[in-house]
Amino acid sequence: MLIVKDIVKQYASHRALDHVSLEVKQGKIFGLLGPNGAGKTSLIRIITQITAPDSGEVIFNGERLNSNHISQIGYLPEERGLYKKMEIGEQVLYLAKLKGLHTSEATKRIKYWFEKLDMQGWWHKKVEDLSKGMQQKVQFVATVLHQPELIILDEPFSGFDPVNADIIKNEILELNRQGSTFIFSTHRMESVEELCDDIALINQSKKILDGSVDEIKSAYKNNTYWLEYEGNHHMQSNDTFEILSSEEARDRKIIKLKLNPQRNINEVLSGLLPVVNIHRLQEVIPSMNEIFIEKVKGQSHE
Repeated sequence: MLIVKDIVKQYASHRALDHVSLEVKQGKIFGLLGPNGAGKTSLIRIITQITAPDSGEVIFNGERLNSNHISQIGYLPEERGLYKKMEIGEQVLYLAKLKGLHTSEATKRIKYWFEKLDMQGWWHKKVEDLSKGMQQKVQFVATVLHQPELIILDEPFSGFDPVNADIIKNEILELNRQGSTFIFSTHRMESVEELCDDIALINQSKKILDGSVDEIKSAYKNNTYWLEYEGNHHMQSNDTFEILSSEEARDRKIIKLKLNPQRNINEVLSGLLPVVNIHRLQEVIPSMNEIFIEKVKGQSHE
């Protein structure tokens, strides 16, 4: 759906984006990740046509990005932009009409979403009377109301309690099942694990990692395993593996071990099976949070 080609964006002496390229596939949830100041928001502003790149291009559904595509994109910014003194129903209606919806159709959709998210009594409330989380619900509705093909969410769970965060997460997944494509920018790596199909990691204005979440996690495995067994056998590091940690829980031993290069976990098992009862063997798969920290710290030391 979206192809970002070799984008450069310069602000005075600061280069916000340095030849960044990525692809967002139709019907996927794409995680745009990076620490503060990495360039994520600059890229989002280019995709939403708030600003333009200095060089490079963005292709949307096979066409160079242009003003005709604005109505096909929904954007929930990290910095919220609701009018504090305006009634909520009137405000969402106004925003829907800016996206091309007629009053009757917009009103129908607003009522649907207000009921779906338990906001029926909010029509005549003012934004300033709502909590941050309640304001966030209003802005989420305004973002998806015109049924955009591409929905860009910048820190969408900011301000939500766990219950409402879960409600919005489920709505994102439901919209995705219905065909919506998402770009999802967040610092919450657990949300990336739950929601994202693919990711790109930007740091210091450059893309330093991209691909599917499953492929990236698999690529960062390092032959480390949890082994839980019952028996009097005492394991020690040898030329097959190194023991990273060891503890006892009731009558069982729990070992974290790392295989030495060119060794196989079956070599460990063949020596243990005759002398202990093995209850668990589990490969350690790194979390996206661990990979994020490793890549960002690694680049900062280069």
